[in-house]
Amino acid sequence: MKIEVRTDKPYTVTVEQGALSRAGELLRPLKKPGTRVMLISDSNVAPLYGHKLRTSLEGAGFPVSEFIFPAGEEYKLISTVCNMYRALSEGGFTRTDLVVTLGGGVTGDMGGFAAATFLRGMDFAQVPTTVVSQADASVGGKTGVDLPFGKNLVGAFHQPIAVITDPDALSTLPGHYFNDGLGEVIKHGAIADRELFERLEQGAALKDLEQVIGRSVSIKRDFVEADTKDTGRRMILNFGHTCGHALEKLNGFRGLSHGEAVGIGMVLACRAGERLGVTEPGTGERITDVLKRYGMPTEPGFGMAEIVEATALDKKSDGDTLRFILIPRIGESVIRPMSRKELLEALT
Repeated sequence: MKIEVRTDKPYTVTVEQGALSRAGELLRPLKKPGTRVMLISDSNVAPLYGHKLRTSLEGAGFPVSEFIFPAGEEYKLISTVCNMYRALSEGGFTRTDLVVTLGGGVTGDMGGFAAATFLRGMDFAQVPTTVVSQADASVGGKTGVDLPFGKNLVGAFHQPIAVITDPDALSTLPGHYFNDGLGEVIKHGAIADRELFERLEQGAALKDLEQVIGRSVSIKRDFVEADTKDTGRRMILNFGHTCGHALEKLNGFRGLSHGEAVGIGMVLACRAGERLGVTEPGTGERITDVLKRYGMPTEPGFGMAEIVEATALDKKSDGDTLRFILIPRIGESVIRPMSRKELLEALT
């Protein structure tokens, strides 16, 4: 399956089993012969798929160097990106060369940010290996790093030249991480596709993972094309993220994964929406049930005041006003500006 993303720099998302072994073949038409590749991955993914990807790239005529960093959100730091800059500089990489990221959202965000900023910008391609990154994070051009006081506060919009998604790479994910990744897929169904959400409710989605990922990517693509810089309708993709990012911050970016945090954030958003009379009663319960079906938490573990306070650096803020995402019903979504005081009142 090939999904075209028509941003100012169009690119193709390839979703098919075995695509990882064809990465070199898929990238060869996009770069000149002899283009050097910096393969960026983490210490978990590189031992599993690094050799296969490197073999494919070298077989297509790309000389490959590697940068491997310790796995984990806690390494999504400016200092890690500085080490990437050092590797690119010492390797003599130029603006015409290529960064290829292999891994989950952390790898794609940091490697993409390094590519966006080294020498003021070089091309990069994504080879996502988690459900979150395959279904969501690899598409749309958002790159960046965390700061001690907030998630993804430093970054750049930098579209990849290609995304190569191989569902077979998900076979090595531990069950917890696989289920966690479905948080973003559930979100896509909740905001834009009732049928996808109902398939997830029924537990039938995993029978055809390639189609589910492809549909999720298509939903993300539609929002990205309409709003490449995330200033308008694309903000709807942040359903569950305002409270979710706050929960990640409160947990010190450890213990609670991104997908889990977004799932809880969706439940809280529905709680607020139902109390405000925007969201159809029972919607939050449906989202809670589907999260539980896939082994995900639904309780925040913090007081509402703490969570709302932790949204202070939310990127969707305009002063004290949050552009909060609510769903009137499954498959529909709206942007609702509200103050933090109003949000706290709606949550308590």
